[in-house]
Amino acid sequence: MATPRDNSDIERVLVVSAHPDDADFGAGGTIAAWVAAGLQVTELYVTRGEQGGRPDVDPAGIPLRREAEQRAASAQRGVHDVRFLDGHRDGWVAPTPELVRDLVAVIREVRPQRVLCQSPERNYERLHASHPDHLAAGEAIIRAVYPAAENPFAWPELGLPFWHVGEIWLAAHPAPDHVVDVTDTFHQKVAALHEHASQTGHREELETFLRGWASSVASAQGLPEGRLAEVFKVIALN
Repeated sequence: MATPRDNSDIERVLVVSAHPDDADFGAGGTIAAWVAAGLQVTELYVTRGEQGGRPDVDPAGIPLRREAEQRAASAQRGVHDVRFLDGHRDGWVAPTPELVRDLVAVIREVRPQRVLCQSPERNYERLHASHPDHLAAGEAIIRAVYPAAENPFAWPELGLPFWHVGEIWLAAHPAPDHVVDVTDTFHQKVAALHEHASQTGHREELETFLRGWASSVASAQGLPEGRLAEVFKVIALN
C-alpha cells in the first residue's frame, strides 16, 4: 500500500471535482477527517452540474440549486472555502488549455501540498464512477499540477507565483493503493449527501447503500469487520 505524507506535514489541500456531490460520494469521509486533523481544505467544482436535474425540474434553476446544495454539503464536513469555475459545461468537460489555465490559477492561489481529484483512468469495474467529465477533470488537474503550476513560464500573466504540489490522491482509480478508515466521519459523509436533495432526495436507502459500499471497501482492503473505508491511488511528486 502507498504511504502518503502524514497529515501533520500538510497544511492545505485542494479538492477538485467535475460536479457537485462528486467529492461527497468519493471522498466525503476522508475530507471530513482532514478537516478534523486541522488541514485547510479548499473545494473546487469545474461545473455546477446543470445536467443533473430530474426531468420535471426547470433547468434554469439547476445551477444555483446545485451550488447551494454543495455549499451546504461541504459545511457538513467542515469545509467553507468552496469554489466554482465559470465557462465549463456539465457534460462537455474537456482537458483544454483553458481549463488547465483556470486550474493553475487556483493551485497557485491556494498553494496546496496535496490535491485530491478524480482519476483520469476509466475504471470498468465501476463505470458509473468514470463519467467522461470525471475523467476529463482528472486529466486537466493532473496537467495543471505537473508541469504547469510549477512552471514559471506557464501563464505568467496570471500574476501568481509558481507552486509545486507534493502529492496527488486519485479517487475511483482502477488500482487504488491507499485505504482511509472513515468509520468516525461516516456520519458527516451521510449528512453531506443528504444536502444534495436534488440528487439523493428520492433515495430512501441512501445511508444503507453508502454503508454497504464503505463496508465492502474496508473488507477488501483488510480492515477489521465493522469498519468503513474509502480508497485512493496516491502519487508522490518529488
